[in-house]
Amino acid sequence: MAIKLSTYLKNIYGEKVYRLSLSSGCGCPNRDGTVGTGGCTFCSEGGSGEFAAGAGNGFRRTSDLSDEDIITILDKQISEAKSKVMKKSDARKFIAYFQSFTNTYGDAEFLRKLYTAAISRDEVVILSIGTRPDCVGPDIVAMLKELNNIKPVWVELGLQTIHDDTARAFNRGYDLECFIDAYRRLKEAGLSVIVHLIMGLPGESREDMLESVRFLADLRPELDGIKIQNLQILKGTVMYQQYLEDKERGEGRFHIMSMEEYTDLVAEAIALLPETTVIHRMQGDGPRKLLVEPLWSLDKKRVLNMLTAKTGDVLGI
Repeated sequence: MAIKLSTYLKNIYGEKVYRLSLSSGCGCPNRDGTVGTGGCTFCSEGGSGEFAAGAGNGFRRTSDLSDEDIITILDKQISEAKSKVMKKSDARKFIAYFQSFTNTYGDAEFLRKLYTAAISRDEVVILSIGTRPDCVGPDIVAMLKELNNIKPVWVELGLQTIHDDTARAFNRGYDLECFIDAYRRLKEAGLSVIVHLIMGLPGESREDMLESVRFLADLRPELDGIKIQNLQILKGTVMYQQYLEDKERGEGRFHIMSMEEYTDLVAEAIALLPETTVIHRMQGDGPRKLLVEPLWSLDKKRVLNMLTAKTGDVLGI
């Protein structure tokens, strides 16, 4: 039976573990011209890191930073992120989650210093790094493997879909074979891999989405974790403009699922996954000021209640 993240962490650490969203200052090869320009069409200006502490901080010019500078900036970020969490809890254990943009796209030595500083903190029990499959070369994998000997390291890969036609349409910048290769090398290095999927990408049918889930369910070694979220149309993105054009022309490529439809789909998807795969997320959490669709996702409590009702047997709730 699959297990949700909060239960998984409590079983290991004996208490609730909270995520600290941080920024490494890394950019994205799909924005700067290395792989492409403009980035994924659904991605916001903040690189999906609007909730991260320290976005836009001094990590941008890494060559100018001493070891002391790195620690000072990181301490400030962690303090800022912890202050948000501590308003709602008496948290003592944390996941240092480097979320925005591509957090292995940079100088390996700088990243080694940054991530070593983060993982070495007593209150940090896990290091989680969001990245792309085309940005985990041998030097990066070796560095992450070393860090994994200190404390657990999670590598989060934004696959979104297994269908290359869909991926080309939203300008992902790599194909499925690239993901398969990266996944294999990360697992061979003993690292935990969490894969992100988006439900409701333009042009995809329900069966297309479930095919992506089945593909992940069949991976060997088995997938460590999954994050599932609904497609979010955000102001200021290329996809927002495409959505408006599609709506005006009546082409019907964008199908915004209802809450009922989405939660039914997620329940079916989770039932397909191996018992060992941890469910890290079942819904998206976009910034209120940018969200255009689906507006029902703003009612997080209602969505979670519906998801819990539909996935309870599967997740053992």
